[in-house]
Amino acid sequence: MSLEESIKLAVESLDAQLYDIVTTREHDDNIYRVFVTAKGGINLDKCAEISRMISPILDVEEPMGGKYRLEVSSPGIERKLRTKDHFIASVGEKVRVKDIATEVYKGELLSVDNQKIVVKTEHGEEEIEQSSILSASTYFEW
Repeated sequence: MSLEESIKLAVESLDAQLYDIVTTREHDDNIYRVFVTAKGGINLDKCAEISRMISPILDVEEPMGGKYRLEVSSPGIERKLRTKDHFIASVGEKVRVKDIATEVYKGELLSVDNQKIVVKTEHGEEEIEQSSILSASTYFEW
């Protein structure tokens, strides 16, 4: 079983879902970020509970070859969309998508299938091939 699968099982045992895992380096610190979601949202107590549950797993299978800081949080209201599951969970939300031609599409995500996504923009419905997406995220109009 991979490290990600172990973390996923631990998170699910606490009635939450693993959204994403990101490793990064900030101010000479290695950071291992675990993003989680749950019905009704994620609060600080749930993040702390998940952190305590997965910390021993990371002690056995060190994720970044040594010293790192573990951060557990919600992906937020404006979150990156990287996997098909991320897109499926975001149907009906406002998204910003940039493709390989550097076109930017903003609007409501209407549908997702194995080949493309459909975004309702101010100019109509736009079909975007998943293979051409450079970056995508949800956004909130403040």
